[in-house]
Amino acid sequence: MRKLPLDELSIAVARIQGLLLTEEKVDRAVRLLARAIRVSVPGTTGAGVSLLDSRGKRTSSGSTDEIVTRADALQYELGQGPCLTAWASEETVIVPDITTDPRWPDWTKAVKNLPIHSVASAPLIADHGCIGALKVYSNRTDAFGQETGQVLELFAAPAATLLDNIRTSEAPHRISEALASSLHARDQINRACGILMQRHALTEEMARAELMRRARHQGITLGEISAELIAGIPASSD
Repeated sequence: MRKLPLDELSIAVARIQGLLLTEEKVDRAVRLLARAIRVSVPGTTGAGVSLLDSRGKRTSSGSTDEIVTRADALQYELGQGPCLTAWASEETVIVPDITTDPRWPDWTKAVKNLPIHSVASAPLIADHGCIGALKVYSNRTDAFGQETGQVLELFAAPAATLLDNIRTSEAPHRISEALASSLHARDQINRACGILMQRHALTEEMARAELMRRARHQGITLGEISAELIAGIPASSD
């Protein structure tokens, strides 16, 4: 395997830093990161980034192709694999040949029909801890060595800090949006209950039960049935 020249490494890392700094959203940033890694790491056929999503679940972001997404999904489903090991141990993992590595038997068996033979993964370690992992896959055995690990670590160091900053800066906005949405839905449900109470002389409990019955019958959410009812206020009947 050829080593990536020092000047090429410097340009690649600088490019990642510049790209991530201009992005406001994590999903856009990691797509740029994955693409740059795929281009910069020799032997790579697919690259991606593992992070926690808004629900606290591990997810693949910015995967360069479906093979990466499928291989990662199997790691999350089975609870084992090189990327999860890199994430948990906070150490770079190099796998020259997955068929001869005994550490993840279930995952190795699950991906045997995928064009994956070599894997390298580096943890994304930020000030608040390890927030995920970078990974590259190859359809050749012995595609990655210690040089690959060093390259990934050069990407991971600035990327982890930048991604963590983006995630932190976006958190208040996401919470505010979620809170606003929740309050809006609750307000709609209360208004819809009020309409039913007025039209049919129902108690609040009876009105809420009727709203739930209608939602189940139509196969929609309480918020959606409430919006429909509110939109039809002028009507004389439901």
